[in-house]
Amino acid sequence: MAKEIIVIIGGPGTGKTTLIDALIARGYCCYPEISREVTAEAKKQGIEQLFLEKPLLFSELLLEGRKKQFLSAQTEPHDWVFLDRGIPDVLAYMHYIGDSYPAFFDAACREHTYSKIFVLPPWEEIYVSDDERYENYDQAKLIYGHLTETYQKYGYDLIEVPKGSVEKRVGFILERLA
Repeated sequence: MAKEIIVIIGGPGTGKTTLIDALIARGYCCYPEISREVTAEAKKQGIEQLFLEKPLLFSELLLEGRKKQFLSAQTEPHDWVFLDRGIPDVLAYMHYIGDSYPAFFDAACREHTYSKIFVLPPWEEIYVSDDERYENYDQAKLIYGHLTETYQKYGYDLIEVPKGSVEKRVGFILERLA
């Protein structure tokens, strides 16, 4: 079986991290979302919300981090490696805020391709805002639209994960991979 690098995407507050945590608990190799790490590092340097204050710098840091995750995932001894967000997420968020970006962002999406993309739709009942998630639910729905459009632009067939318990969602993903 060839290595599969599988990405879980969705707007803010759709349960991506919860699913990744559940997959880790089952023994699967998973890489976490890195935006909170980038945001926390910026806060240490006195920048309260890097994405809002310096979106291109934030996006470049995310792009580099996600490229590293992709390359690292390729060297894992596991057949399946799950990622909480992928490289095209960076472009989707840039589209969402209406900013342009250098051509190397597009090149990174074309050079680093994933096996499968699972998308979590907006789900108001579980949506929660916090210190790093500044978007409201309506904004989360707009981001979802940019995410699906961006991944489809790069030729991905998106597999929508139905709403349900964490166990049902994990089961759905694993069934589609088996």
